[in-house]
Amino acid sequence: MLIGEVARRSGVSARMLRHYDALGLVRPTGRTVGGFREYTPENVRRIFHVEGLRSLGLSLREIGRTLDDPAFTPAALVGDLIRRTEERLHRERELLDRLRTVDAAGPADWPEVARLIELLHGLGSGSAARRQQAVLVEHESAPTELLAEAVLGESDPHVAGALRWALARAAGAGVARVASGLTSGDAEVRRRAVRALAELPGDEASAALVDALADAEPAVRGPAALALGARGDTRAVPTLVGLVVEGPNDVEAAELLGALAEDATWAERIMTALADELADPGADSAARMRLTQALAEMPGTLAADTLRCLTRDDDRPVALVASALLAVLDGRDGDARSAAT
Repeated sequence: MLIGEVARRSGVSARMLRHYDALGLVRPTGRTVGGFREYTPENVRRIFHVEGLRSLGLSLREIGRTLDDPAFTPAALVGDLIRRTEERLHRERELLDRLRTVDAAGPADWPEVARLIELLHGLGSGSAARRQQAVLVEHESAPTELLAEAVLGESDPHVAGALRWALARAAGAGVARVASGLTSGDAEVRRRAVRALAELPGDEASAALVDALADAEPAVRGPAALALGARGDTRAVPTLVGLVVEGPNDVEAAELLGALAEDATWAERIMTALADELADPGADSAARMRLTQALAEMPGTLAADTLRCLTRDDDRPVALVASALLAVLDGRDGDARSAAT
């Protein structure tokens, strides 16, 4: 077949076929008396092989090596193509996200677009100092959705703090985007979401924190309970009691339980929860000691009866701590009665 017929049958232009010939990629088997290129069926099959590999993203040089290398292994080539395609898709997704961010911000003019793009570049910098500077300088014009997205992915504590500060200044905007981080399969992302939500005001942020109380990861549910307790939200009580038992942040949890127990409606419930944990036969000595110390945070004489019982506890350290706390409590109560008279 002459080059024109091959071009018609293969869909590859005559110009490209000449280029393949010049590269040595697909050389015609012979030429006619007039000097025209003449292709055999084997040549045509090689053309289709070349086009097939081109469709996978290989360069012509790579295709030549692939077709002519007897040691060629398809698995290695396909694996490399997958990696390069994933990298390209990642870049394309980043560009798409950037365009959507610009579009969602609804910039009024090109200078505003330029400022937004500069912020995006800053937040995407490999330098933590540059990212922090971008937040502090451009936070007033930064879309809250962008700040919320950034805070979920930020690993540097200083930059994350700046992002949370900027979000809080946005008067609770972006809560939904931050809360979406609670569904991440990465516990660190969920922890970042809780930290950001803790600094955002409003019922929507509180509701998201309540959802985080069910998280299986202590580093997520613990901070959520502390944040809710600081807001006076009694839905955190069971998790706060759990923090006292488990150990991390037990002092902060006990203080918050004491504050929540100022509400008479919850005082007995909190005392019952602490007493039940103390009576749990599976509780170790360290946990019971923390629970005993937590009783000191209860308002008034609410914990007096429980402390009296603990002075006779079989666990000597627990009994000694309970006695000391009871003495302090009785002293305060006596001073209060003297002052009243």
